Amino acid sequence: MNGHPDAQQTAKQWAVDMLRGNPNRTEADIRATVKKAVQAIRLFGNQGDVDSEQLVAELLHTFSITAERGTALYDDRNHIAWLPEKRAKMAAWPLWERYMIYLERDSGIPPDVVNRIHADTDLVLERLEDPARPGEWSRRGMVVGSVQSGKTGNYIGLINKALDAGYKLVIVLAGRHNNLRSQTQLRIDEGVLGLDTKRERALNRSTYKIGVAHYGTPEMVVNYGTTSTEDGDFKLKRAQAFGVRPGRDPVILVIKKEPTALKNVLDWLRHLVAETKDGSNKMFIRGIPLLLIDDEADNASINTKDKRGHDTSAKTVSSINGSIRKILSSFEKAAYVGYTATPFANVFIDPDAVTDEHGKDIFPESFIINIKAPSNYVGPARVFGLDGDTDAGIEAHAGLPVVQPLRMVPGPSGEPADDYGAVACFPPKHNKQHVPSRLPQKLCYAIRCFILACAARRARGQERKHNSMLVHVSRFQSVQGITTTLLREELIPLQRRLKEGDGKRSPTLRDELHDIWLKDFVPISKALGDEAGKVLTWAQVNAELDAAAAKIEVMTINGFAKQVLDYKEYEETGRSVIAVGGDKLSRGLTLEGLSVSYFLRTSKMYDTLMQMGRWFGYRPGYLDLCRLFTTTELVEWYRHIALAEAELRREFDYMVQAGFTPANYGLRVRTHPDGMIITALNKMPHTQKLELSWAGVLVQTTQLSKAAEDVSGNLVETATFLAGLSGVEGSGLAPRIWRGVGALRVARYVAKLKYPAESARASGSQLSSFIEKQEAQGELKEWTVVLVSNRQADEKARRDIAGHRIGLVRRTPESQTASSWALRKANILSPEDESLDLRGTKLTAELAAELAVKPALRMDAQFLLRNVDNDLHQVAVLLTRKRIEEDPQRWRGKADTERPNGRIVRELRPKSHGLLLIYPLRQPDVVPMDKELGRPEEKTGLDPNSTPAIGLALSFPTSETAVRVEYRVGKVWLAQMQDDEAYGDDD
Repeated sequence: MNGHPDAQQTAKQWAVDMLRGNPNRTEADIRATVKKAVQAIRLFGNQGDVDSEQLVAELLHTFSITAERGTALYDDRNHIAWLPEKRAKMAAWPLWERYMIYLERDSGIPPDVVNRIHADTDLVLERLEDPARPGEWSRRGMVVGSVQSGKTGNYIGLINKALDAGYKLVIVLAGRHNNLRSQTQLRIDEGVLGLDTKRERALNRSTYKIGVAHYGTPEMVVNYGTTSTEDGDFKLKRAQAFGVRPGRDPVILVIKKEPTALKNVLDWLRHLVAETKDGSNKMFIRGIPLLLIDDEADNASINTKDKRGHDTSAKTVSSINGSIRKILSSFEKAAYVGYTATPFANVFIDPDAVTDEHGKDIFPESFIINIKAPSNYVGPARVFGLDGDTDAGIEAHAGLPVVQPLRMVPGPSGEPADDYGAVACFPPKHNKQHVPSRLPQKLCYAIRCFILACAARRARGQERKHNSMLVHVSRFQSVQGITTTLLREELIPLQRRLKEGDGKRSPTLRDELHDIWLKDFVPISKALGDEAGKVLTWAQVNAELDAAAAKIEVMTINGFAKQVLDYKEYEETGRSVIAVGGDKLSRGLTLEGLSVSYFLRTSKMYDTLMQMGRWFGYRPGYLDLCRLFTTTELVEWYRHIALAEAELRREFDYMVQAGFTPANYGLRVRTHPDGMIITALNKMPHTQKLELSWAGVLVQTTQLSKAAEDVSGNLVETATFLAGLSGVEGSGLAPRIWRGVGALRVARYVAKLKYPAESARASGSQLSSFIEKQEAQGELKEWTVVLVSNRQADEKARRDIAGHRIGLVRRTPESQTASSWALRKANILSPEDESLDLRGTKLTAELAAELAVKPALRMDAQFLLRNVDNDLHQVAVLLTRKRIEEDPQRWRGKADTERPNGRIVRELRPKSHGLLLIYPLRQPDVVPMDKELGRPEEKTGLDPNSTPAIGLALSFPTSETAVRVEYRVGKVWLAQMQDDEAYGDDD
């Protein structure tokens, strides 16, 4: 270890304090400041030595981290702007100011990120109401962040500011489990109260003061009615005994989203502070502004009993949702802010739902705020990689090399699975009677990786940091318990062998770990460069193996287990734990220092998969030591999610620019179906008939069948379709273009083609139905059909299709199975192809007037008028340049200004016109599977002699009047989709 940890941390705090006020700091400034901090340590303290070079490297990384400001959709009806004037009147915001210092010093958050938290919490606070505003008011909003990105730190900042501003009661709804509620309470103890509410722990220390209390004691007294103990939830008798009641001094409650706790709060309010309203029996509370923070707002808070038709009876309101609404409707002044990384269930809430007993539902009618993760956040796109999006400059990039996909079944040619025995140990479908007899091979390997990660962190001076390993293989408590026993039986001999040696055993465990270190860890540390911690020698790691392994314990974390995953008790020494569990480990709970994950559980829900990703977050100084072992299927799902999340956030920012309100966001999400279930269907009662629309969307076939009957059948249908068209443009090896093709002809053709179920954003029948319904209301009546051709194709790669000689298009496969192949970057489109139908079309005055009505083009009305009579393709290029100039931050990385952006093409295309691109593709050669990665080798041939595969791209114009296609699903399908939401025997 280099440098004493106390001295190192103290020197870093002093250096950050000195550098905070210098926005133009250079490496020379940082080195000079480190020199001063080291001199101060030597002069004033006896805490040990400081590793100056390590500290310089840490500070260079810290000050390189940036974060963008959040964006907001809002509806300001009945809202009075108040925050700027309040700031002018208040000389200080003492709770916030000490929290800001705490974030920088104790939490190690970079100053630029703290400044962004300041701006983002202001963005939320200003959308609430001034607590001093007279009269009755209510605000409902939502803050959307990324999984494990710092949402808790954001709402703790909001709480501090709200208390400074004058809110008197803060209620935090902190998940469904005791351990998550306790963890959230501890964060609030440290970030707001400044005292340890777990009394038995505090009594064993010299002071109750923790966290923010070290940076000042404001005059304001903040009372609390809950504690950070496992049973510290709100209890009515305890509150009455403490005399806790909101009034002159504010009160904070951190409660579980559970009916009893919510009932206790309602009873407390009813008996202590409520009066009746207008002579009725309804509880009403005056003069006490309420801020209710709903953490994980999409979980348990949603009304799963809501039905279509706006039934206002109490029977249509679920218990937790009803209690939340009762609390909010009981206050004269109430603000609700839901925090989540997966907002889909919330935006599907019926905005008009209301009952006499419960009041309005929790639809975020006032605002939705999208907060951006800092640049050092490790999220889905960073971990798994991102397929490019040509529409908005979303650049494709590879994932981190820390992911080790597990192929759990033999490959198509009989190659063995990567993780021997995984299916036998933990079958994808099993019940609570299942008894695993041993651990899979790669899980045993993962334990060894965890020992190495713990040892390496110690060698980097992080021996007092927490280390966690996640094992998630079953949702059943009984299986989790057996797994815990098996893990202990594997770990204990490893600990003993590292302590006592292997005797004559060869190779020794240290030899085995040495081999893993050289082959697995060293290359990744070098590959990640500056993002990795300091590259270590084997001697440095080897010296820490015994101590690192000895600290590791195995714990079951579920509703049955009595153990508590408490990191606070070990803050002086650091805790190392292998945590085995199910739901308790898959939402909300932070696993401190998570470095290794072994994850087999699957889900078909977008939001469930996102929340299960506990490995997302921040990994300062040990990103290169992290490992994720999961199935190839989940790797593909998460890679899909990464792009879906990027698209949704882009869509949100686009809607902000277009001036939409929160009420539009739910509708917008429905227009982007992606072959995956957005959320549990009982959270979408108004979408039991799923409604899909493709207005403004580019739909592509991203996977193609290898089955001979599908390939040849699609080719025959394509030839028949094209043979029936007239007025073709193009000759030689140029693309063939037909204009003015009727909608019904296109719809019938699309419906007949066969692709793998996961290929496109919708099946051919759904797309066909959408086209037909649009045609019936006067939209999508005329289509441009393009048979794409590769002009550079050699003679072997040329084919006749419906009498047209064309060159087969090359698309490199991303992956293959025995039955299908996936296109690289999930993209069949050549970007310039999407604007082919605009060439040679003039922007007439009539068309300019039609387009200017579209919400996305309203701000460009004058631009359109100036370009009347110009070629529509050139107008699209000019509008692309204009948008880039107006908002270069949003378009960064998009250097191509010579062709129009895809979204802008779809905006400029008249609602009456669609574009169908037909791609005749060379099929890939059959290649051997890569046994290590479970996917084809990177170099794949393309077979020019086989029957061409037909792929499609459909580009739909934007339309605010587009119809939605409805389709029903059966009970079996519903049950399968909701399987992961039916917790049953799970914790």
